[in-house]
Amino acid sequence: MLWFIIVLLVVGFIAGGLARLLVPGPDPMSLAGTWLLGVLGSFLGGFLGYVLFGADIVDGAVQVSGPLGSVIGAIILLVVYRAVQRRRPHRV
Repeated sequence: MLWFIIVLLVVGFIAGGLARLLVPGPDPMSLAGTWLLGVLGSFLGGFLGYVLFGADIVDGAVQVSGPLGSVIGAIILLVVYRAVQRRRPHRV
């Protein structure tokens, strides 16, 4: 269980960083935000793999994905995050 958490932390940070590099534009996001983006992207990638391809159907809908699925999920989340941020009025 400890190795799973350590790998989730490392892969989450790498996936979040790659997503921020691959999607152009500024992101005022901390290291913790980058890590959270990657971890949530991993879960989104696992869910999309479950829904679209029936991958690991025995594990259920909420699961982590591999590195590629993590990056794809993080990119999707980053694009959605930016769209929501653009719609909000800016505070002064």
